[in-house]
Amino acid sequence: MRADPTELEIFKNLFHSVAEEMGAALRRSGFSPNIKERRDYSCAVFDGAGRAVAMGDHMPVHLGSMPASVAAAIAAFQNSTGLGPGDVAVLNDPFAGGTHLPDLTMVAPVFAAAKRNPKEPLFYVANRAHHSDIGGAQPASMGLSEEIYQEGLRIPPVRLFRQGKMDRDVLALILANVRTPREREGDLTAQIAACRLGDRRLTELAEKYGVPRTRFYLDALQNYSARLMRQALREIPDGVYRAEDFLDDDGYANAPLPLRVSITILGERARVDFAGTAPACRGSMNAVMAITQSAVFYVFRCLLGEDVPACAGLMDPIEVSAPEGSIVNARPPAAVAAGNVETSQRIVDVLLRALARALPQRIPAASSGTMNNLSFGGIAAGSGQPFAYYETVAGGMGARPSMDGLSGIHTHMTNSLNTPTEALESALPVRVRRYSLRSGSGGNGRHKGGDGIVREIEFLTETRVSILSDRRRFAPYGLSGGKPGKPGKNELILPSGKKQTLPSKATFTAPKGSVFRIQTPGGGGWGK
Repeated sequence: MRADPTELEIFKNLFHSVAEEMGAALRRSGFSPNIKERRDYSCAVFDGAGRAVAMGDHMPVHLGSMPASVAAAIAAFQNSTGLGPGDVAVLNDPFAGGTHLPDLTMVAPVFAAAKRNPKEPLFYVANRAHHSDIGGAQPASMGLSEEIYQEGLRIPPVRLFRQGKMDRDVLALILANVRTPREREGDLTAQIAACRLGDRRLTELAEKYGVPRTRFYLDALQNYSARLMRQALREIPDGVYRAEDFLDDDGYANAPLPLRVSITILGERARVDFAGTAPACRGSMNAVMAITQSAVFYVFRCLLGEDVPACAGLMDPIEVSAPEGSIVNARPPAAVAAGNVETSQRIVDVLLRALARALPQRIPAASSGTMNNLSFGGIAAGSGQPFAYYETVAGGMGARPSMDGLSGIHTHMTNSLNTPTEALESALPVRVRRYSLRSGSGGNGRHKGGDGIVREIEFLTETRVSILSDRRRFAPYGLSGGKPGKPGKNELILPSGKKQTLPSKATFTAPKGSVFRIQTPGGGGWGK
């Protein structure tokens, strides 16, 4: 059977529409501002072998690493009956398919109605959502930490649903370990609803087109995406392209952490090697291998057009190597909370810097290079109920070879939105004092880098606060003679008016009436 180009396009868009509809259901059903407003979630469709077939237009850091979660869920149950009809697995263990502990992933098999063989699912559906608290030493589970055990509840792949019925014991165990159980249960059930919707839509698809035809186009899409990537690699001049960048520190030692990469292009293949990168650190800037592969997937996918299917086949011609025990391939019991959000961004920066040597007219200057992770929690006055909140704050986009960078936008591995002031103030005991662009923070050049953001939040009760950020010491680089963007800055303004400059990574208690001010980095400029 030969793939028909029209049908191939139809199936590509059918699978993508399922992932998008799953995301819409998750957003509408979620309880927390992190899901409803910021859209910190991702959904994807996989074939029966666990290969990615389609991804929603969601969070790159989630999507590129989600195949590891599906593989871990399949492997965890392969010696038993496997994941059967009505089963849903949940996991967050970074060393067993996860990324960092607040990201809870659900994986469910989909069996075609015409052939319900519990040993052979035709698809898997998966979604991942960042939960505003998963326990641990600090509210919102994103504070300073030295080992994974301080970061929250660690969940290997376990069944949350068995044959369509929830395992209440597993749910009770999760909810007993978090500060905001009602909100967590609401977000978990929203994830389950998204899985069920994906199951229904894919079953309807298989019933309409037939299992053999559907399976054929699942394979055809993998081959098609691999061909497109090989073609893109052939357009890059053969050679070895190297670059390095530095993370500010790990929150404990005041020493920069080098990230080094060499990209070898040979014909229609690429090898990405992170030899020379810093060993795993004391703090939580360590990234697991799934995150590193996710960043590589994102960067090389950006070399292709938007209409290219986000399939596992894209990585067929690309080999990724990272020293085991380094900050880009950490091993237990390393702390990893910031590796997912901070180190992932900087892996992208160093990859793009290397590719700029091969494709100088296609690669943009560095964007802000940090997700500026702000988390806080405490006990609400009056109700006496605990609260926990997490958000990322946008920055400046790097200038592009043909135009300026955008201001106040999430870039690269993050694709979330801001939390509107009204939603934030209605849900939590805080007041937003200022929210504006940071004028002049973008780097100058023929094309100017985008500006960062200034955000000021007043705490209306004593609050435990954590900030995990970067690019406070090493500014976002410019390219082709463009100037760097301004580095970021964190401050605490006490009720007395006294200002305290905070490091890039810190956990502290903010008195009632104090204001946290964050100024995020601007993007680098491009061209003289």
